[in-house]
Amino acid sequence: MDFKSIIRDIPDFPQQGIMFRDITPLLAHPQGLTAVIQGFKTKIAELNIGEIDCIIGIESRGFILGASLAMALGCSFVPVRKPKKLPSAVFRVEYALEYGTDILEMHQDAIASGKRVMIIDDVIATGGTAAAASKLVEQSGAELVGYGFLIELDFLNGRKALPEVPIVSLVNY
Repeated sequence: MDFKSIIRDIPDFPQQGIMFRDITPLLAHPQGLTAVIQGFKTKIAELNIGEIDCIIGIESRGFILGASLAMALGCSFVPVRKPKKLPSAVFRVEYALEYGTDILEMHQDAIASGKRVMIIDDVIATGGTAAAASKLVEQSGAELVGYGFLIELDFLNGRKALPEVPIVSLVNY
């Protein structure tokens, strides 16, 4: 499936000069989500990284992709959320954005120490959010084995912000 032909470009969103890559038409396509998950499974298998115990999905579109991939791989799914959305004790990481800071949280009991984890999200831009998610994995004592992104914005060099683990992207801009 040609994902780029289905992903919608929204100019000047959320601010002037930004080209937003909207995946909602791809999710609405009858075979879209299935093709995305199959694409992830194929690329992950090519990495030869072994068994994955858990998929982490970053709020919010990472929940859709991550939960679907976890089901397809037969492993657990853990959401990483914005602050004050999780009801139990959390690991927390504050990280820098180009216009300030943000926070991500994950339940402390979500992933057992030593488990093999892959982080999934819809887009990697500058890499700050994905790098912050890796710090939550580290706090849990689990092992980060890779990242998967539906879209990678190559011109922002987000990979440079991430730990040295395999990265798969299905669409590059």
